Amino acid sequence: MAAILVDIYKALFDHFGPQQWWPGESPLEILVGAILTQNTNWANVSRAIGNLKTDNLLTFSALNNLPETVLADKIRPSGYFNLKAKRLKNLLALIKEEEPAENIEVFFRRETSTLREKLLAVKGIGPETADSILLYAGEKPVFVVDTYTYRMLTRHGLIGTETDYGEMQQLFMDTLEPDVKLYNEYHALIVRLGKEFCKKRNPRCIACPLRRFEPLLID
Repeated sequence: MAAILVDIYKALFDHFGPQQWWPGESPLEILVGAILTQNTNWANVSRAIGNLKTDNLLTFSALNNLPETVLADKIRPSGYFNLKAKRLKNLLALIKEEEPAENIEVFFRRETSTLREKLLAVKGIGPETADSILLYAGEKPVFVVDTYTYRMLTRHGLIGTETDYGEMQQLFMDTLEPDVKLYNEYHALIVRLGKEFCKKRNPRCIACPLRRFEPLLID
């Protein structure tokens, strides 16, 4: 399995090149983006983050002190803005409680397992969002999986259809070196594959860079 996962990574990288994820100028911006990207596309997230930047609100103190209703209005382009504002406030409260000096870099110095447990305790943050925060904002070696990962793995017969998030994640983390850069690039490449080739409907299997990794179990 390890050889197959490595070969898949090489095939994706050779085809797409480096993806330079996650877009963001600071851990805080990446963290905010991880919340806002839930159930929407990145173009909408970019507009929401742009609103925060325009009004000089993309600092921990500014976001933490901003009334939730005002924050919701600023991030309106991301959709589900009231819900996301609440989730973002809850996340900021967690960080403030753990790190009163509001230093996110210091917050991320904690053990990965401890951080993940605390993030998952925040209402509205599931495994994918928590792991995205850990990998991209905290630079922790945690592999992020999503629907694109599930689709790729099942269609190539590498997992069963009942495989859950944790099992998929462990598959990668048991067979790949715990390398932040590798995990970052691999996840980004899988997302690119899912958007351009391994689509939910009408997948482009003939032209897919993973065509040689049979079987293809298209549903």
